[in-house]
Amino acid sequence: MIGFPLLLIPFAIYNMIAFLTPGVSWTAPVYSGQIPLQSGATWMATIGEAFLAFTLLMLMFEFIKSSRTGKSFVEHFLSLCLAGGAAAEFWMVREAGNSTFLLFVVICFVDMFAGFAQSLRRARKAVVVAEPVVQPPVMAPVARPAPAPVERPAPVPVEPVRAEPRVEPAPARVEPTPARDPFTKAEPVTPRAEPEIIPPVQKAAP
Repeated sequence: MIGFPLLLIPFAIYNMIAFLTPGVSWTAPVYSGQIPLQSGATWMATIGEAFLAFTLLMLMFEFIKSSRTGKSFVEHFLSLCLAGGAAAEFWMVREAGNSTFLLFVVICFVDMFAGFAQSLRRARKAVVVAEPVVQPPVMAPVARPAPAPVERPAPVPVEPVRAEPRVEPAPARVEPTPARDPFTKAEPVTPRAEPEIIPPVQKAAP
């Protein structure tokens, strides 16, 4: 983000007062009254003193802004143009030929040189000096005794299990059920075998 010097604000205010209200006196009091001090003296603020106080306030804000974000090349160029233009106006313009504007020119040059010095300090901090990297000494590897071989038991041969043939049982014989007469509800009567009668043996007569 490109900003602008805050001292442009009091510079514009001075030119507006000097050219829009001709004949203004910068040594005139701001108000007719005087301020009594504790010491017994009286103090009266003039228009020029109020203008310089406002200019110093803008200078303080300019320092705060430049310390936080820094100044770009365009801002340095604008500060240089402001200081040069204010000095030329003091030398060539009748309305600016007074002590008030001279002090304003001095403040502009202070802001310009302070900005240059701060930019140089930031540039020096940004330069990184490569320091030599110190490597730690390499330690020789320590010879360690070889581990003793571990005796393992010989594997025991295992014969594979043979699969025996499976004997399936013979199916049970199912006797056929006698047919049932569809026209009768009673079960068929199976004829029974009658016992054979054997006649008694007759004895012979004597």
